[in-house]
Amino acid sequence: VGWQEKFFSQYEMDLYQTESNCQTPLERQYHTEIMGMERSKKRQNQRIFTYTDFDRFSKWEEQAQSLLIPAQPTPTLLAERMANVRHRRQERRPVESNVPKSRLITWEPSEEFIKNSHIINTPVQTMYIMGDLGPSGKLGLKENEYVLCTIKSDSNGVITIKPDFNNNRGAYRLETQGEKREVWRLYLENASSHIHAEEKEREQRMYRDLYTRHKEYLNSLVGQDFEMPPLGILRLIVNGEIVSAQGYEYDNLYVHFFLDLPNNWSSVPFHCLSGVTQTCRTHSVGKEDVAFFSYPFSFETFFHKEDESDGSLPQWPVMFFKVLSLDFWQRYRTEGYGFLVIPSTPGYHRMTCHTWRPLQSGTVAELRRFFIGGAPELEDISYVRVPGTFKGERLSRFGFRTQTTGNCFGNLSRMRNFKENLAQIHSPIKV
Repeated sequence: VGWQEKFFSQYEMDLYQTESNCQTPLERQYHTEIMGMERSKKRQNQRIFTYTDFDRFSKWEEQAQSLLIPAQPTPTLLAERMANVRHRRQERRPVESNVPKSRLITWEPSEEFIKNSHIINTPVQTMYIMGDLGPSGKLGLKENEYVLCTIKSDSNGVITIKPDFNNNRGAYRLETQGEKREVWRLYLENASSHIHAEEKEREQRMYRDLYTRHKEYLNSLVGQDFEMPPLGILRLIVNGEIVSAQGYEYDNLYVHFFLDLPNNWSSVPFHCLSGVTQTCRTHSVGKEDVAFFSYPFSFETFFHKEDESDGSLPQWPVMFFKVLSLDFWQRYRTEGYGFLVIPSTPGYHRMTCHTWRPLQSGTVAELRRFFIGGAPELEDISYVRVPGTFKGERLSRFGFRTQTTGNCFGNLSRMRNFKENLAQIHSPIKV
């Protein structure tokens, strides 16, 4: 069977033999061809026939008969939606655009309006290879017509064949309806002649040229110059994600985090260095109750060393975390504090932040936390670590009671950018 090659079914042979049934020029042409075949007795097909893109049946879609094994009893939601989508036919004559003067927008479209108006813009030509699977001597009944193969070709040169060629796999099975319920086996083979070596090489060369031009086009959009920071400036970019939190006492967790910049560090103006995740309920994973956030964040900071003669390594920024819970009565509780130092090596890092919370002695404090919410909080969250404002030699936390709580898990992708002379300061670190 060739592309858009017409083979008549027995139903069409009986229909178009009568000239009064032929109304369009195409049908009258079919009448002439059928009468010529009847006179010459040169009909080549009996059960196999086709519907081409020019037929009135070209918009007819396959029914629920499945040729694949195992058969799918009910069509998927996507299949049901796509069954109502009409492809735009190939333009055969210019059509004047007709824009309605009123009711440009239909606020309450009906199902029929949606079905008729939902059109894919890619022009498509369709061809159906059909089979008349009726009993011998009873050919020509519409209920015995089955779709064996659907071939579609769009203007982009994409050819879609459904179902696919067997390719040494088992045959497709087609079970007919009716009293006998016969089972037919279908084999689809590509009968096209193999491409010659010269044509294959020319095609591969064309694809290579196409991919090269597309690559050059993308490079022209990006540009050749890699953006570099000024001399003596290190740029640090951190893209991360707060993945989950687990091991906390209460449900409905959210995380408040911010980035603390040491001396000689700065950020882009109006760039926010803090954030709050959404509130998440916990789910049981094994023996732990885990809240999954998948909350992304991104920071861009700059380091400028004032004293170039100082060969010490810089202090890297620190991320502080505060985990809280919120219940139905809008009572929030502090579940834990923690911190993470941004890694000094570029690349991907999986991080775990261990947290704790301040603990107030006595039963009253725990009753207050349970009934009315609230808990002791840190006035300065940097107290989780050595505060940046601390200038002494020793930081005493004697008498400060804490309780270990849960853990926060996250991912960090870190990259940095600097010019060569700054690399001397960071010589112990490999980029």
